[in-house]
Amino acid sequence: MVRIIGFFIGLGFVGVLLLSLIVNGVDSIKNPPPATAEEEFHLGAKDVRFASDGAFGRFDREQVQRGFQIYKEVCSACHSLKYVSFYQLKDLGYNEAEVKAIANQWAIEVPTVNPETGEPSTRKALISDRFPSPYANETAARAANNNALPPDLSLITESREGGAHYVYSLLTGYRNQQGYRNAKGQELLKEFPDVKTPAGLHFNPYFANLNIAMPPPLTSDGQVTFADGTKSTVDQMAKDVSAFLVWTAEPTLENRHRAGWVTMLFLLTATVLAYLAYRNLWANAKREVSVRGPLEPAFRERMNEQKAERGIAG
Repeated sequence: MVRIIGFFIGLGFVGVLLLSLIVNGVDSIKNPPPATAEEEFHLGAKDVRFASDGAFGRFDREQVQRGFQIYKEVCSACHSLKYVSFYQLKDLGYNEAEVKAIANQWAIEVPTVNPETGEPSTRKALISDRFPSPYANETAARAANNNALPPDLSLITESREGGAHYVYSLLTGYRNQQGYRNAKGQELLKEFPDVKTPAGLHFNPYFANLNIAMPPPLTSDGQVTFADGTKSTVDQMAKDVSAFLVWTAEPTLENRHRAGWVTMLFLLTATVLAYLAYRNLWANAKREVSVRGPLEPAFRERMNEQKAERGIAG
């Protein structure tokens, strides 16, 4: 009796859950939740071409060097590159003397300890050092940036959807919120009057929640003077520093692509050789198919003999 009662109680519980699911599902279809400002006004990354894109991608050394110059003169004051070492700059075309000079002249010195006093100190960077952080710790970083923590840029193009395209879009995407309209022609502050950008933040529709703590880092053409004479427009600078951050995130990209294509060529060649060897060894081989079962002549002969011995007709 107890089992029967328990069965009906469980059945009723399942029925209530199923009814609730159906009712809530129908209600969500008939009365969908209102769209948010982020859903209506957030923009995806712009479609821009980088030399490193695709299976045949490679680095444009001149562009990546310009990107490094932008990082050095603009971005390094707030953002670290904790997974990149100075010696890796050789891959960008700098010789050892140039890399040593870059490390020695880096504006931020490397934290160390004075061997004579045991007190915290700093020293000039060496070629073997990683790029030093502009802040001593997270607390100092937040204190200098209105409690916002500037992200490390070493892997930024790998950790953000859209990669370099997202970085480029963000750098060139700052807008005036007043009167801003989306592709549908909707005006942001008329549709969502409560989403006005707070003080200390900056409106950028390419950022996930539309408001970012970082002020526009690239503010005007000519902000950086490129050594190769390239015109430094905001668009050009954004592309160059994005290309540089692709390299910091994946400095072995070109080697990986080369190894991949060599591996594919090897596997293709091995497959063709294996097929040709198979054809050469087995092309003239004849498969001998023998009859098995009741229709086999030897089997029928034995059966007839056994029937005769036992006096069985047929």
